[in-house]
Amino acid sequence: MPAARFQSGDTVMGRWPGSNLYYEVKVLSYDSKTRLYTVIYKDGTELELKESDITSTIVFKQGVVRSRSRSRSRSPGRTRRSRSRSPARTSRRSSSRTTDVRKEKLKEALEVRLTPVPMTHENNSNSTHEKKEENNTASKVTEQKTVTESENQAGGRYNLRRRKDQGDGKEVELEKKEETEVVSQTKTPAAIKTTDLEFGGRVGVFFLMFLLPVAVLALLILCGQKDASLQNFPLDLPTLQSLWDWQVFGIVLLWLLFQAVLSLLPVGKLVEGMPLKNGKTLKYRINGFYALLLTAVAVVVALYQVDLSYIHAHFLQFYTSSLLIVILLSVYLFIRSRWASEEELAPGGNSGYFIYDFFMGRELNPRIKNFDIKFFCEMRPGLMGWVLINFAMLLAEVKHQNLKMPSPAMLLVNIFQLLWVVDGFWHEEKLLTMMDIVYDGFGFMLTFGDLAFVPFTFTCQAYYLVTHPNELSVYWIVTLIAMNGVGYYIFRKANSQKFAFRKNPSDPTVSHLKTIPTATGKSLIVSGLWGFVRHPNYLGDIIMGLAWSLPCGFNHLIPYFYLIYLTTLLVHRNARDERQCRKKYGSAWEEYCKAVPYRIFPRIY
Repeated sequence: MPAARFQSGDTVMGRWPGSNLYYEVKVLSYDSKTRLYTVIYKDGTELELKESDITSTIVFKQGVVRSRSRSRSRSPGRTRRSRSRSPARTSRRSSSRTTDVRKEKLKEALEVRLTPVPMTHENNSNSTHEKKEENNTASKVTEQKTVTESENQAGGRYNLRRRKDQGDGKEVELEKKEETEVVSQTKTPAAIKTTDLEFGGRVGVFFLMFLLPVAVLALLILCGQKDASLQNFPLDLPTLQSLWDWQVFGIVLLWLLFQAVLSLLPVGKLVEGMPLKNGKTLKYRINGFYALLLTAVAVVVALYQVDLSYIHAHFLQFYTSSLLIVILLSVYLFIRSRWASEEELAPGGNSGYFIYDFFMGRELNPRIKNFDIKFFCEMRPGLMGWVLINFAMLLAEVKHQNLKMPSPAMLLVNIFQLLWVVDGFWHEEKLLTMMDIVYDGFGFMLTFGDLAFVPFTFTCQAYYLVTHPNELSVYWIVTLIAMNGVGYYIFRKANSQKFAFRKNPSDPTVSHLKTIPTATGKSLIVSGLWGFVRHPNYLGDIIMGLAWSLPCGFNHLIPYFYLIYLTTLLVHRNARDERQCRKKYGSAWEEYCKAVPYRIFPRIY
């Protein structure tokens, strides 16, 4: 049996499977039976390579230099002899040789473009509820950016581009032109038109834009009635006075302004988001947890001057005021997107159809200077409003039912949901890896969800309990606490593993996880919670949602709206994620689905 050509620990150049690109890798081991080397790339990916796909660093560099030297060589004698030919023939010969030179130059430049250089490790920590592309390691866009930057640095280790002072003037001018052609090939391509329309396409989103606001209004009306049965349809239309109040509208605007000011405070760390299509990254101020604490202090101070049960008494007016702000903001976002560059457009909101793009959102990261509108709306006003409304409902229950203290059911709902919100702000940085931030444009869909749907439907359990008390036994209290604890553990553990793996696959907390490499350079986790189901974070979220709804009892279905909505949302989001991953990872995704057959619910789905 032939001995191993390379030893464990050697640094060599390894060819990436299915391509002609070579990268610096470290040899981990050699299997004499299969004659395969196990190597590790700089992003932590481990692969088995044949000996023919590996070459020493020195041989690799010499081979590239010889190739370039041959392409540069010229024959002075032939050049001089050509001068004795007739002017016409010389012209034709010169033109032909110039064309050959141009081809050689372009080939040479392209070879340099495809010659990998040592890559610096990019921090992919940033990118929800989770989104698009679970369990990635390094971004391919980041890799392209690194190669481009390294080529432009003088003295780069594998930067073999010819110096400008070599050759005659014409040759230098030609080289500049060829280099310009090559550089132009690395520019961000024009945005591709969105052809895969979601949510039923143009017709579907048209009806959703009207159905969603009306459905939320109907839910709030039912929750506020003594008999919250679905059999009460059709509902009596509320009066205009019960739907609108300018004072309430002013309060909502002040709330948004207050949260915007808190988000701009120079506290908390600055982090980079996921790489964009052009390879650049945006910076985000992570200070949501501090803003939550300051908001709590402001609410405590306000208790001495304001009766927060006012929110319960004017709940419909608060909703319609938020809805008007959603419409105005969505119109502004759509208009400003007309001036956005191609690389700033979202991949899913560039169909060319007015209604569809308005709903999905055309611009991926709309910003006013350093103020990121989407990142702000994703959590700040909606999630903090959720906690504030829950607390207002708690005070309203005590006042409405003449209680000395809130009921156990109301306390459990408030505590469970407060824990979820606090956890979200504590791990705010992880939002940057979610589908909402990385893939979805910011249009009516996300604006309505963030500013209207979340604060006014996620609070339906607390709103329901104000007028529909429900007694809980000690057994039920303990059971619900245990259920919420299990759901929270699965949710947090899964998201933490995913975030740590994206940030650094060699992290000791995730380095033991088994993975499936893909042709993109990313890997898919197939062990631990991520080997149990494909979306364990979704499973934990749904278990928590059940624990939030059960304190309301079983008399009506309305308190379970959140659970029904959440399950539907996550099943649909899973379908979107599966479709994108199948396109991106190809056969590796099929292998992953065989290793982890269940999507969310083990043995069921």
